[in-house]
Amino acid sequence: MLFILNFISFKYISKNLLYFVKLLIYKKLSMMFKIIKKIVNLFGYKLINKNIIKNNKTLSLNSKMNLKIVLENIFNKQKIKNLIQVGANDGISFDEINFFIKKYEVKSILVEPIKENFDKLKSNYKNLDYIQFENVAISKKNEVNYLYKVDTKFNNYYDAHIPAIPSFDKKHLLNHGVKNSHIIKERVDSLSVKDLIKKYKINSLDLFFVDAEGYDGKIVLDLLNETELRPIIIFEYVHIENKIFKDVIDKIINKNFFYFPVNECVIVFPNEKKLELFL
Repeated sequence: MLFILNFISFKYISKNLLYFVKLLIYKKLSMMFKIIKKIVNLFGYKLINKNIIKNNKTLSLNSKMNLKIVLENIFNKQKIKNLIQVGANDGISFDEINFFIKKYEVKSILVEPIKENFDKLKSNYKNLDYIQFENVAISKKNEVNYLYKVDTKFNNYYDAHIPAIPSFDKKHLLNHGVKNSHIIKERVDSLSVKDLIKKYKINSLDLFFVDAEGYDGKIVLDLLNETELRPIIIFEYVHIENKIFKDVIDKIINKNFFYFPVNECVIVFPNEKKLELFL
């Protein structure tokens, strides 16, 4: 009888001891995570919940309101006659408007700063006389004169989207999982939005499409601050610094535009243009 009581007592103590050890480990791990998070934040990085990004992408896959539907409506209903695409990449990879430019034969200025991508871009739009090309980075006061990108000899280490994410900010590539030793710096020519518009003598613009890997906000602000053009604007917002993004939204409202998000983009319409979307 005494043996049984001792056994039960030992088993009870063991279970409680195990619970205590698990609790202690959990607290230690939580504390370590908080310390790591603070250290990461000190260097200007943020630990992002990957589920948010994955869930957003999953949600947009079969959504009745996606960027392709919006673009089809814009080109069809708004009768887009001319556009500027900033960050045209190679004209095919992850390109949302290549199809529409060719289908509607839209007079287009395609801007791509990285020489390797620019050469592919010209090849993918060859023999189309309504396309013009600019091998420059668009930046405020021509402040960007270099971009970070993955060295081409390491492209096969990563997903297909990695060659399409050169950025003025090295952290942008690191946040996408690129190794520091695989990143190189490429010098690029630079042009402001105002100078680009002046160069091509643009008096009216129907669509301004931007995918600049985090610099999008400054480009849109430059367009709104330095010109009187009132195009439909589409830009990627997910990599924009929050303070700059707030400034962009304030400026959009103050300049009498309205906006709505679709996928990872913001669609901006001048108030005077009628919005028609069929689903």
